[in-house]
Amino acid sequence: MNDVLPEQAPLWEFFEDTVRGWLVQYGYRNIRMPILERTELFVRSIGEVTDIVEKEMYTFVDELNGESLTLRPEGTASCVRAAIEHNLLYNGPQRVFYAGPMFRHERPQKGRHRQFHQVGVEALGFPGPDVDAEHMVMAASLWKRLGLDGLQLEINTLGNAASRSRYRTRLIGYLEKHSTVLDADARRRLHSNPLRVLDSKNPAMREVIAAAPRLTEDLDDESRRHFEALQRLLKNAGIEFLINDSVVRGLDYYNDAVYEWTTTRLGAQGTVCAGGRYDGLIEQIGGKPAPACGFAMGVERLIALLGDGGVAVPIRAVDAYLVHSGESASRFAWNVAESLRSRGVSVVLHCGGGSFKSQMKRADASGARFAVIIGDDEAGRRVVSLKPMREAGEQVQVDPEQAAAMIFNSNTP
Repeated sequence: MNDVLPEQAPLWEFFEDTVRGWLVQYGYRNIRMPILERTELFVRSIGEVTDIVEKEMYTFVDELNGESLTLRPEGTASCVRAAIEHNLLYNGPQRVFYAGPMFRHERPQKGRHRQFHQVGVEALGFPGPDVDAEHMVMAASLWKRLGLDGLQLEINTLGNAASRSRYRTRLIGYLEKHSTVLDADARRRLHSNPLRVLDSKNPAMREVIAAAPRLTEDLDDESRRHFEALQRLLKNAGIEFLINDSVVRGLDYYNDAVYEWTTTRLGAQGTVCAGGRYDGLIEQIGGKPAPACGFAMGVERLIALLGDGGVAVPIRAVDAYLVHSGESASRFAWNVAESLRSRGVSVVLHCGGGSFKSQMKRADASGARFAVIIGDDEAGRRVVSLKPMREAGEQVQVDPEQAAAMIFNSNTP
């Protein structure tokens, strides 16, 4: 787990502000779920034999009532639980988004933390494939807004439950014939979750995985039409994509279209955004059957790309730094600071005393555009001295209301 320090925060704030405006433009509304959920929610939705449930969840027993609770490892299950609990689909399909920390007990490495942050987007009640395509178009739009390039969209289809059942039987048979090549993790998953073997990054298994049977050969007509329609929509929107049979996602609730946005700039952790369709999850958790799809993006990984790419982030310096010395000046300074703020000016009021010279050094270091200077003389006449700090200009004496107008409307008096 890590801290985001004040020097790093502007990049996060730029990302968060950009994302918030982007989501509003696509008609998505904010939903906020608790960080803690009952453990059974994630076991039922994500799957008992997934890495997340088996090895990565932070789970404990609540001593007050004996319940097993888990820090949320992902947001979709919590979002669907909230939608069911509050009957959000009663008035029709919903477009929602959430943002916040998730928790997984993973091996620390670049771009991966045990507390990490995600922005999740969910479309509940939409059968697609138009909403599936909308999500991928949305992501492509965000990359442009953020100034990110080089991201590759990789798509695949997992078909419906019947398709996967047929494919699962063929895949297990194939993998059993090559069991001597499989690593311990693949052998453990062979009969419980064989599709996850295809997602292995073990180079020793690369040839076996490449020659494995493909799920597309077992698709029924409906799933095939869904995937073909999705491809047409993406092409019409000008979104480049690659069909990758190895994109299977690590959660059991997915069906039909799945996808990942990847980069080569983050080493092994190349996926920065991923999602897909999960038509059975709402019913699985206890709601009425309804289609749904969504995606989540890893904030830390995207922040790393922004930082590595040298994206210019505007520095949010305050408008004014208020320097004051003398008893009556200090009393007046508090009133002036609040007066300026009430007129839309951001102000740092100097605290801790010190000479005018030392305070002016602080004012310069703050990055403020102006220094507002108050001594006992200014306080006695109820005026301030206004000094430009970043551009040429004369220091002038004006009343606080005039100072606010000059600061707010121009870079120099």
